[in-house]
Amino acid sequence: MNTKIQANSSGTRTIEVTEQHLQTIEQYQLFRDLIDSNGFVDEQVLDKLKLNVRSLLESEAGRDKNLLDLCLDVLYHPNMKALGLLNLYTFYVDWKNRGNDNLGTTTRAFQGTPFN
Repeated sequence: MNTKIQANSSGTRTIEVTEQHLQTIEQYQLFRDLIDSNGFVDEQVLDKLKLNVRSLLESEAGRDKNLLDLCLDVLYHPNMKALGLLNLYTFYVDWKNRGNDNLGTTTRAFQGTPFN
């Protein structure tokens, strides 16, 4: 399953996301506690994610090809901005809900607490 997420408000830039990318996000719990209680996804949240991933890359997890692919293909993609991260986050929550039949997750992505 490959999907393109919109990366800018005009819709002229997209980023391709695969099932493996979503599984890697889940494996490393990259979105856990990422968004503050205000629920806003901005460039600071994107920077926070990149710093978290950078520290993973410097550890043993950095040898994981799937994590490297996620970084190269999605997180550090030249088109990735705050809107792209928000769309990735929303897509990930929808993917989790489909995979779990809505058990254990919610779609409260905008409130910043998607995995209660």
